[in-house]
Amino acid sequence: MTTRRSFLRAATLGGAATLATPAIVHAQAPIKWRFQTYAGAALGEFVTKPVIDYINTAANGEMEIELFYADQIVPTGELFQALQSGTIDAVHSDDDSMASPTPLQVFGGYFPLATKHALDVPVLFEQYGLADIWRSEYEKVGVAWLSAAGQDPCNFNTKKEVTSLADLDGLKLYTFPTAGRFLAQFGVIPVSIPYEDAEVAVQTGELDGMAWSGITEDYTVGWANVTDYFLTNNISGAWIGSFFVNQKQWADLPEHLKSIVMAGIEAGHTYRNQWYWGGEARLRATGDQLKLRSIPQAEWKTVEDAAVTFWDEIAQEGEIHSKIVQIFRDYNEVLGKAGPPYSFG
Repeated sequence: MTTRRSFLRAATLGGAATLATPAIVHAQAPIKWRFQTYAGAALGEFVTKPVIDYINTAANGEMEIELFYADQIVPTGELFQALQSGTIDAVHSDDDSMASPTPLQVFGGYFPLATKHALDVPVLFEQYGLADIWRSEYEKVGVAWLSAAGQDPCNFNTKKEVTSLADLDGLKLYTFPTAGRFLAQFGVIPVSIPYEDAEVAVQTGELDGMAWSGITEDYTVGWANVTDYFLTNNISGAWIGSFFVNQKQWADLPEHLKSIVMAGIEAGHTYRNQWYWGGEARLRATGDQLKLRSIPQAEWKTVEDAAVTFWDEIAQEGEIHSKIVQIFRDYNEVLGKAGPPYSFG
């Protein structure tokens, strides 16, 4: 006979499996990366922070990236070693500034007269084979190369008025290593200092200006406050910069988070394209701090011819160098035949 007491006892024992206290599920700790950009805080807000914000939001707590600006963890010239060793997990920079120990160093940043517009860079990487070369070369040195994009051109902003090649002679300019190497033949004195020190260096006379960016950056980072002139001639139509990750950190990242990282990077490329393209036009047209100056095209052709010679010299430095220079030659031949707006004439 089933009594009330025995029924309750049976229910208690028989239902133990279904009525037991649920197991406590501990959320997995987020993957944390330290990320350093080549850009100072004022510029980094536009060129790198949108990418990091996108990833952190989309990762929904599974991944947290802490962003550091130029030189905050290590000097920009030591970024590669820090990335390789794991001191930094990921980097946004160009191969030249971060002293990449690969044949690619000379081509990052501003390779003289290789590009005319920002969109040339993704075309060169995705349609002309540079992505495969970059990916392969960085695999050899323990770094995962993720993506490259173009940004602004490399113009000159100076204290002194420049209207001829002779005016470049003796100018002390903050610039990229390869750009400085190229410009030295015209009397430019390249100066290497921390990014955040450049503005003060102009004020103290240590620098006469910069050959580092287009006019958007000049106004954004404060360089327009300390220089007076902007030279519309440029030595490169687009900065070539990339996103890099420590190889082990990238290999260990779950596939869905890799997809989020890549989506954030691509979204950042799109944002920078419009930010720079519109900024260059608007500030040339309406900016009230930098006076525009130009070197006549007939005289500037001397610089363009010198770039061809420079390319020939670089091509002699190795097999990879020669292969990349040939890609630039092939692409620029196509641009020349296509005419405006792909080329300037």
